[in-house]
Amino acid sequence: MRLAALLTLSLLSACAPGSNPHDAAQVSMNRPRDATAAAPTSLPGPAFAATTPGRVQRSNTEIAQDFMDLEFRMESGRPLPVLTRFEGPITVALRGQVPPSAQADLSRLLTRFRNEAGINVSQTGGEAAINVVFVPRRVIRATYANVACFVMPNVSSLEELRAARGTGLLDWGSVRERRKAAVFAPSDASPQEIRDCLHEELAQAMGPLNDLYQLPDSVFNDDNFHTVLTSFDMLVLRLHYSPQLRSGMTQAQVAAALPGLLAQMNPGGGTGRSHSGGRTPPAWVKSMELALGASGGAGAKRAAAQRALQIAQAQGWSDSRLAFSWFAVGRLNIGQDPVVAAQAFGQAARIWRALPGAQVQAAHVDMQLAALALSQGRPDQAVAFADRAIPAVRRAENASLLATILMIKGQALDLAGDKAAARAVRLDSAPWARYGFGSDAVTRARQRDISALSPSRLSMAIRG
Repeated sequence: MRLAALLTLSLLSACAPGSNPHDAAQVSMNRPRDATAAAPTSLPGPAFAATTPGRVQRSNTEIAQDFMDLEFRMESGRPLPVLTRFEGPITVALRGQVPPSAQADLSRLLTRFRNEAGINVSQTGGEAAINVVFVPRRVIRATYANVACFVMPNVSSLEELRAARGTGLLDWGSVRERRKAAVFAPSDASPQEIRDCLHEELAQAMGPLNDLYQLPDSVFNDDNFHTVLTSFDMLVLRLHYSPQLRSGMTQAQVAAALPGLLAQMNPGGGTGRSHSGGRTPPAWVKSMELALGASGGAGAKRAAAQRALQIAQAQGWSDSRLAFSWFAVGRLNIGQDPVVAAQAFGQAARIWRALPGAQVQAAHVDMQLAALALSQGRPDQAVAFADRAIPAVRRAENASLLATILMIKGQALDLAGDKAAARAVRLDSAPWARYGFGSDAVTRARQRDISALSPSRLSMAIRG
């Protein structure tokens, strides 16, 4: 499930949890990143560096448990009886009002599926196993409120989806082998939001249907810090389409095959644990939904974040869920108590920096700290936090976060009196902002908001 965020001093790029409105459907709650966004620009997006696959730095025992938790349960907690997948070659087609950026991002993603996950998948202009149907955002919202993209089984168009309601065809639990699925994505979102939908929804159309908050290195996580598929995600998909597995296998059968498969695919694995395992208590999820959701007063949100932190501590967690709880406390105290906010961010960063694959989460903390330093008139610190975050954000291919960090750095350089360097950084941010935010108008509005940060306006919120 992919969710978006309204972060007090940041952003269109971190994410907040939500709920699955349809137990039988796999729905991505990727709310539009900016309600004021204009239609996506048709100009070319920025060039991301080539993805370099790496060995997943976690123990194979833990990866095996994660795989089982992802494969045999829905996000709602509902169990799935058997493994399901497409058998044979998979074809993908783009349908409807296809945005200008979609084709290049799909081509790059399909290449990654083939090279990193070993999946026999290709694009077609004819009948396809998976149809990515682009429709206006309003059409998606009319189907599921507050949802930006979602995937459904056994249909290939919006008309088929509407006709299938109430028939049982949309129930993933009744599927025994995947033969047809449709991803419904917004045609009028930013290029990055469209790309993010392609990554998570195609991965879930082909692979696991669950998300797990405890995963530090995966898009299969409702915290939404990762926006493109990671090495862990590709390993999960490679396992999912291993010749030793097949549709209809039970949990026991899959569990018996995993140790040998992981020994081949991830030789040696890693050591130690990155999370405490177990199902995440609904009370923690509900508290995080309130803390980082779009509705509710500031006081209620801070109280909810504190409840989530207390639950995380009572559970004995030392994983990404505890870090995310600290992050929420920090985010919600920026305007209320910057000292508490900085301390909470420090706790979150300490945990994330120790977890494999959590560098982008730590970069989100640095972005928050950079904005906080800027608002307090400490430009040198703001630049230092930004410089520490930028490499991880580039590797994570998060254009909207990168653009925001560069804007903050540019404003800090301006405040320090280095006008030439500030102009250069702002120019560098432009293509990332265009891809991440969707229009030059939204980019200019974001820059105005960041420029307005000053020690006398600590509580100003950057529009999310």
